[in-house]
Amino acid sequence: QVQLVESGGGLVQPGGSLRLSCAASVFPLKDFNIGWFRQAPGKEREGVSCFDNRDGSTYYTPSVRGRFTISRDNAKNTVYLQMNNLEPEDTAVYYCAADNGLMDYDCSPLDFESWGQGTQVTVSS
Repeated sequence: QVQLVESGGGLVQPGGSLRLSCAASVFPLKDFNIGWFRQAPGKEREGVSCFDNRDGSTYYTPSVRGRFTISRDNAKNTVYLQMNNLEPEDTAVYYCAADNGLMDYDCSPLDFESWGQGTQVTVSS
C-alpha cells in the first residue's frame, strides 16, 4: 500500500479558497489512480475528484465542477486539490486515496485501496 498524508484543511469563509495536499511515500504517485473524497457527518463518503492514470481522464462530482481542480506534482510525489469559491456544503473531512488497479467506477471508494488519514475542511462565516 501507498502511505498518504493529507494537509491543508482548515476553516474558511464562504467564497474562500483552500488547497489540499496529499504527499505519498514509497511508491511514485505517477503510477497510480488518484482520488479525493469527502465525508460529512452522517453522510456516506463521496467521490469529489478522481484521476484515472490509465487514460488520463479526470472526474469531478457535479457540485464541484468549475470550482475544484485536481493536479499532481510528480517531482514532489504529491497531489493537490485546489478548492475555490467554497460553500458551506463543502464542509467535510477530505481524504486522498490511491490505487494502481483498473477503475470500475468514475470515482468510487470501492476502486481505492490506500487512504490518507483525512483533513477537516470547514466553510463557515
